[in-house]
Amino acid sequence: MARRAMLTEFGIGTSLRRRDYTEAACRAVRDALWRNSINVAELFGFPKEAMLLDVRVAVAEPEAVDTAAVAALFPYGKPTVTATRGGLDVPRADGGNPTVIANAAITVSFDMEEAAP
Repeated sequence: MARRAMLTEFGIGTSLRRRDYTEAACRAVRDALWRNSINVAELFGFPKEAMLLDVRVAVAEPEAVDTAAVAALFPYGKPTVTATRGGLDVPRADGGNPTVIANAAITVSFDMEEAAP
């Protein structure tokens, strides 16, 4: 079997005042999931549980993301969550916690047999 990427979904999320990188990452993932309704598993005759989900979230402080909490958002499939440096921290004029902006990319793959040439 060969792993084949079928689609990628994108999202953005924020933590406005708490500097909560995990919550910003979760909001970005929810944005990516809830903005789309793609029935790719059914299209290829796979159960939803067979989806291999490569989840990448980018924030200014990736070590502050609880990747297990992000993975727990998925009702089915097999998520692998990676936090990387990216996103954006926007300073506040009042000197408080910055607004945290996270970006997410979710690539959906399946193990599929290669077509005969």
